[in-house]
Amino acid sequence: MTRPRVKICCISSIEEARLAVEYGASALGLVGHMPSGPGVIGDELIYQIAKTVPPPISTFLLTSETKPQNIIQHYRRVNTSTIQIVDELEKREYQILRNELPNVKLVQVIHVIDENSVKEAIEVSNYVDAILLDSGNPNLSVKELGGTGRTHNWELSREIRKAIPIPLFLAGGLNKDNVRQAIETVKPFGLDLCSSVRTEGQLDRQKLKDFFNAIGQ
Repeated sequence: MTRPRVKICCISSIEEARLAVEYGASALGLVGHMPSGPGVIGDELIYQIAKTVPPPISTFLLTSETKPQNIIQHYRRVNTSTIQIVDELEKREYQILRNELPNVKLVQVIHVIDENSVKEAIEVSNYVDAILLDSGNPNLSVKELGGTGRTHNWELSREIRKAIPIPLFLAGGLNKDNVRQAIETVKPFGLDLCSSVRTEGQLDRQKLKDFFNAIGQ
């Protein structure tokens, strides 16, 4: 089985970015303004961190904006390599993003709740470069758009992975104890994690080491 790439999310400093890369992260998640969840930092800090990351490592801006022009404005303040859209894009206007930002990769988050999530993922896979499956709930009065620390139904995730032609990242409650099962069940291209490699909110060397050991070098 191919070893999945690992994206460490909720990076909050240049030091954390270096630490994540040192242990083997292929991508870093930088969280812009969100209605809830951990890891939010200011756009200026996202810009500063993204500037220091070596070119083979992807930098993901997590944006909760839902209108294309607002996403474009958010992106232009930070200049990451990738945009991770954590909410539903209004009217599926991905082409506007493609036209304005032709060199930027687009990753759409789908929160896996039920079979409707499967249909949504298949439809959206026609417009973006990758799908990221998470365990939030955008239907709540205060939207949960990630960082919940909960797993979801990986059987649905596997169904999505089999049905789409683009890379799939798996997020939501992954840790050193369940990651092998997650990989075997879903066979994702990449894994995405935040809280399970942190202690009191700070990236933890030992937890990073344990996680990367668990997935196999």
